[in-house]
Amino acid sequence: MVFPDHSHYAIPKRSNAALLLSAVSRLGGGALVAFMFIWTIWSSFNPTPITRTLSALAETSHTNLGRHDSPERNIYDDPNLSYALGSSPPMKGWNEKRQEWLKQHPSLAPGAPTRIVMVTGSQPGPCKNPIGDHLLLKLFKNKVDYCRSHGIDIFYNNALLHPQMFSFWAKMAAVRAAMLAHPEAEWIWWVDSDAAFTDMDFLPPPLPPPQHGRVFLLRNSQWALDFLDMWASMGPQSPDYAKWGQTLSSVFKDKIFPESDDQSGLIYLYLKEKWGEKIYVEDEYYFEGYWLEIVPTFENITARYMEIERNVGTLRRRHAEKVSEGYARVWEEQLKGKEDLRRPFITHFTGCQPCTGNHNRMYSGDSCSDAMIKALAFADNQVLKNYGFMHPDLHDPSTVIPLPFDYPA
Repeated sequence: MVFPDHSHYAIPKRSNAALLLSAVSRLGGGALVAFMFIWTIWSSFNPTPITRTLSALAETSHTNLGRHDSPERNIYDDPNLSYALGSSPPMKGWNEKRQEWLKQHPSLAPGAPTRIVMVTGSQPGPCKNPIGDHLLLKLFKNKVDYCRSHGIDIFYNNALLHPQMFSFWAKMAAVRAAMLAHPEAEWIWWVDSDAAFTDMDFLPPPLPPPQHGRVFLLRNSQWALDFLDMWASMGPQSPDYAKWGQTLSSVFKDKIFPESDDQSGLIYLYLKEKWGEKIYVEDEYYFEGYWLEIVPTFENITARYMEIERNVGTLRRRHAEKVSEGYARVWEEQLKGKEDLRRPFITHFTGCQPCTGNHNRMYSGDSCSDAMIKALAFADNQVLKNYGFMHPDLHDPSTVIPLPFDYPA
């Protein structure tokens, strides 16, 4: 692959403010007092103070619309409201309370039926694995990139919202709190910290409540709150924890450990209880996949997508990131009926444990981290394309090259 020489770039003329900031960074902290003095004199001649300008921009920003709370009383004025899982009294009438809140905030009502808040998180303390925090940061960046591309809000939680609900059980308390904190959102989407989006264009259609234990969508509803309470009753904070471990082990003969776990509990509720009537398990597309099967295919997938781009000029057209969803629809048209060509939507690094390093013994820690780096670079290339760059080697995320015009014609 040959790219034009980009070793020489035209450097745009810098503003006085940029030059001052550059000078301060070179001179160090000793120049800070002098800089502040210069800035104070300079701003005194500026007819529009910078604080007033920023305030005005915030007031008129489209993202700020509807952020002024209604003076009318609502659910948040109830002293009995608790965000905690298993709180007493339990939340009742949440559907009606959400609708009433939306009536008080009419600017947030449009789009509410399809609005999503993604929830993810990690442990409160630093990782034991030397590169664990680095990998979690890259995995978080991947989710932020995906959410930004699709207008999704994201909540990253690294606090135990219930002290006894540790490890995989911690997600339930975070999801419940997010439901109550975001009445404007119809869907709460949990994604594990060790899962990476590897198709940045694809957005699943709105679905009925939850799909998978590690990646699931919950409708923000009274049913979902009740379901979370029931699911959490199988957890370590419950007096029935040991009993549930026995029950789940008797039903699922291949269960590896005797304690109750979230995955077995979810499957049990789906198969054996009334909750299964309103749980939808997605099987129309590959929602998430096992990393050992997916990561080795990235080069072939990239080649197939590039071939499509060579034949469809619209997909090679440069565009602003904000309008990417229109091009994603073109991709959907090109991939219709060709599911074997499609990028895997989510790659899940099951068993890798990037933070603790206590990975499954069937593979090495290096194979886990190397695969994560490759998958994240594969996803990052889809993002960087909108910024005019790409990683030429998926194993080397520190290196990027500029993309030539009309690439890959």
